[in-house]
Amino acid sequence: MSTPIPIYQADAFVAEHPFSGNPAGVCILPSERDESWMQSVAQEMNLSETAFLVRTGDAYRLRWFTPAVEVDLCGHATLASAHILWETGHLVAGVQAKFMSKSGILTADRNGDLIELNFPALVERPISLPPEVLKGLGTTPTYTGKNKLDYLVEVESESVVRNLKPDFDLLATAGVRGIIVTSRSTTKGFDFVSRFFAPGAGIDEDPVTGSSHCCLGPYWQSRLKKDSLVGYQASQRGGIVAVRMEAERVILGGKARTFFKGEMPA
Repeated sequence: MSTPIPIYQADAFVAEHPFSGNPAGVCILPSERDESWMQSVAQEMNLSETAFLVRTGDAYRLRWFTPAVEVDLCGHATLASAHILWETGHLVAGVQAKFMSKSGILTADRNGDLIELNFPALVERPISLPPEVLKGLGTTPTYTGKNKLDYLVEVESESVVRNLKPDFDLLATAGVRGIIVTSRSTTKGFDFVSRFFAPGAGIDEDPVTGSSHCCLGPYWQSRLKKDSLVGYQASQRGGIVAVRMEAERVILGGKARTFFKGEMPA
């Protein structure tokens, strides 16, 4: 009889209140599995992303799947993966977690009570949004840009970000992975707020998106003249992402909590 495969769910980039952050599935595999199997597992988990890891030397090959597609970069599922590797003893505490991914080598380290991810900066360039995307957002931006993954939209205030009620059918036609909406924060303790919509990738609204902060970090660094910032993603669950700029890299810091662990058939 085949040995069952362990699978975990962890909340990443959590805030202080319970049931915050972004839930991610983490599946540590003994060997590679085909894409259709991983996609089926991600669909079964029905989370914004499920991460699949296979040990390769001193690193782990890491792939991320939404219930609908494989993605090239995912922050919260990487943070959740590092958390699970340390918690389960696959990696000794204090040893860096090293991942080989479609976005190159990514690392995770502990820094006090935070897990810090070393990710590439995804700098945006000014661009006009397609009319259907503007209509889908239902607001007038103060700035619009685009990087290789997403549109970035700045709006006039935190209240606008928090009160958006997008038309997801229209946003699904955007032709990009997702749409980041952001503004300066008026809430004490945070430099900026954001939300992330990705209906084209099967996720109407992502609870907390590490990879969007690879764009938000350099964007707000240039405007606020700060290398270290704290962002709050104002989804229903909510979550906190600490951001530190280091040349062309972005250090993303956050906390994680294991929600459950189980087994599934091999």
